[in-house]
Amino acid sequence: MSGTLYGVGLGPGDPELMTLKAHRLISNAKVICYPAADSGPSLARSIAADIIPKGALEISVVLPMRESRQPAKDVYDQAADALSLQLESGQDVVTLCEGDPFFYGSFMYLFERLSQRFAVEIVPGVTSLTACAAALNRPLTSRMDTLAVLPGTLPDADLRHRIENAQSIALMKVGRHLERVKTLLEDMQLIDNAGIVERASQANQTVHRLADYPHATAPYFSMVLIYKGDEAWTLPRSLSS
Repeated sequence: MSGTLYGVGLGPGDPELMTLKAHRLISNAKVICYPAADSGPSLARSIAADIIPKGALEISVVLPMRESRQPAKDVYDQAADALSLQLESGQDVVTLCEGDPFFYGSFMYLFERLSQRFAVEIVPGVTSLTACAAALNRPLTSRMDTLAVLPGTLPDADLRHRIENAQSIALMKVGRHLERVKTLLEDMQLIDNAGIVERASQANQTVHRLADYPHATAPYFSMVLIYKGDEAWTLPRSLSS
C-alpha cells in the first residue's frame, strides 16, 4: 500500500500557533518535506524545528524567488518525483507549509502533481491573513462586508476597481510595489485606513500605520490591511512596534 501525503499548515511563524494535529504528525514523521527559498533557510522548517524527530529523512524543496513560473515548476516536478518514491514504498510524507496549505501555500503545487495517485490529507493552519489582523488589533470584516484578498502586483486600474468594490481589503505580495500601492491609496483617500504588518507572529514582527511606514519596500512576509466598511474600526494615530 502507498503512503499518505500530508499537507500540514504550520501557522504564520509562532510555533505555539501550530495545531495539535500538526504537532502530532510532525513529531512522529519519518519523512519531512519543506519549502525553502534559494536566498536563505526554510521558514517552514524553523517553525517546526524543535519537534522534527532526529533521524527523519528531510527533503528540502529549494525554490527560486522569481516572477517567472517556469523555474519553480521544474523544482516542483523534481520534488514530486522524490516524494513519489517515498509514497510508493509505503512511507507517509509530512510536508510543512507556512500558514495554511491552501492559502497561497506552496503545498498546493505538490498537491496538484500527486493527489491523483496518492492519498492526501490537508491539515489547515492559522493563515497570515488572520495573524495580521490580530497583530494590527483590528477586526477583518463584519456582517454584510465583503473581503477582497489581492496581490499588490496587480496593475493600478485593477487594484483600484477591486478596492472600490470591497469593504475590507488585504494586499499581499506588496514588496517592491509598496510605494505604488501607497500612492494609489493616498489618491483614493484610504491611506489612513491602512496598516501594514511584517512577519506576523514572528519574533521580528513589526506593525505600522501604512502612512508612517518608514521603508520604500516591504519584506516578502508582509501584508497591508484596509478597512472602509460601516463599522467604526479605526487605527490609532500612532502605531508602531
